[in-house]
Amino acid sequence: MNPKILELATRHGALKARIDEQRRTLAQHSVPLEAALARGDTVLKGVDWLKHHPAAVGVAVFIAVVARPRRAWRWARRGLFLWRGWQAIRSSLIGAR
Repeated sequence: MNPKILELATRHGALKARIDEQRRTLAQHSVPLEAALARGDTVLKGVDWLKHHPAAVGVAVFIAVVARPRRAWRWARRGLFLWRGWQAIRSSLIGAR
């Protein structure tokens, strides 16, 4: 057999073994990331549910206002502050593109 072809086949086999090892290592390192992404998917499903059920959100807000109006007002102010901050960050990130 041609020595050049034999050398190429040997290098090819070594590279494939190296690639397989890197894939196994990457799979081991991605396990914590998979758990975090699964939690993120759960949060997004919850947000999607809230978007599709606005009446439930309205009832919850109404109950909170009736039960504890002062506390509800405080949380509304905090929510508005967070929402404005998020809008400012989002607009600055979109403007930076």
